[in-house]
Amino acid sequence: MSEDKITIDCDFPGGNIVLDAIEWDTIHLHQDLRDTEIDWFYWYFRLRGAAGRNVKIHFTGSDAIGVRGPAVSLDRGQRWRWLGLEYVEGQTFSYLVPLNSQEVRFSFGMPYVQANFEDFMRKYPRHPGLRQDVLCKSRKGRPVELLYAGHLGGKADYHVLLTCRHHCCEMMASYSLEGMIDKVMEDSDTGRWLREHVAFLVVAFMDKDGVEDGDQGKRRRPHDHNRDYGSESIYPEVRALRELTSRWSDNKLDFFLDLHCPWMRGDYHEFIYFVEDRGQVLWPKVEAFSAILEATRKGPLSYLRKNNLPFGKDWNTGDETGRSSSEWASELFGIRFTSGIEIPYANASGVPVTAESARAFGVDLGSALALFLQSS
Repeated sequence: MSEDKITIDCDFPGGNIVLDAIEWDTIHLHQDLRDTEIDWFYWYFRLRGAAGRNVKIHFTGSDAIGVRGPAVSLDRGQRWRWLGLEYVEGQTFSYLVPLNSQEVRFSFGMPYVQANFEDFMRKYPRHPGLRQDVLCKSRKGRPVELLYAGHLGGKADYHVLLTCRHHCCEMMASYSLEGMIDKVMEDSDTGRWLREHVAFLVVAFMDKDGVEDGDQGKRRRPHDHNRDYGSESIYPEVRALRELTSRWSDNKLDFFLDLHCPWMRGDYHEFIYFVEDRGQVLWPKVEAFSAILEATRKGPLSYLRKNNLPFGKDWNTGDETGRSSSEWASELFGIRFTSGIEIPYANASGVPVTAESARAFGVDLGSALALFLQSS
């Protein structure tokens, strides 16, 4: 057993933790809420100096461990697995650190930051259907990645906008976004049809600083990125996206989908669903897309149209101030679909959500999108 001194830190992209105390093999800590105006649950930290020791991690604040326990990585965040609830008791989890592990990372979910996006892009070094650009610089001067995908030359038949991480902690949605891009790049009849007929504009990190800094992002003061679509936007990413969308689509955007993750557990947080916005006149189109997705889904994550969340039901009551991205898109000329989709952090109708399963669901979304556009 190691006699090294245990250390805890979050000094890396996406890191978030506040250390309270270390008492031999028991570590007391809590998530950093920073400028979040409500309680939230995202955290991501590094443990070193504990090889061979059975450590106990105790959260001293609010509920912070999800329905499959913490996610664990032994290779500096490259690969993740769920530890499982059998190692969780209340707000404490236990972990026997392998003898040869100098570093272990733990997180509420399976983090996805700029380095993950760069790894994904290396799959397509010279693909004619994909081009990377920069939307703008963030408040802290970081480049905000932008992708043009599908039909890149000349006038396209359809224009599709995909966004992710308006709430920066909602990392599992990023893997589904990868799956959608994979479908567009795929050497198949569907992939070829999408590249021939559909122009995609993709923003992987709408809150780039929050992703890299490890913020919660949800209900950020004075409002978060997904409530910044009113008369004047305060975040550079949102301002730049609104201006670019009109110019890129020639004011004829057809389809907008914003990818999210919900609350940590319970009803409407452990299955996949679309969300109806206030005054959503396009909800019948969302239901039509949902029927296609339900009928054609092939991946491991279940989706049922009956689980969609109409406005006024459960948490969807419109109590947040500001206009959302979906509400903004619903007012654009010619738009035929606009919605947000919620992809659970860990459990989707009893099936584990992982990087692989979330990615496969993104492929299903891409297939359904092609059928929806063809049918309309």
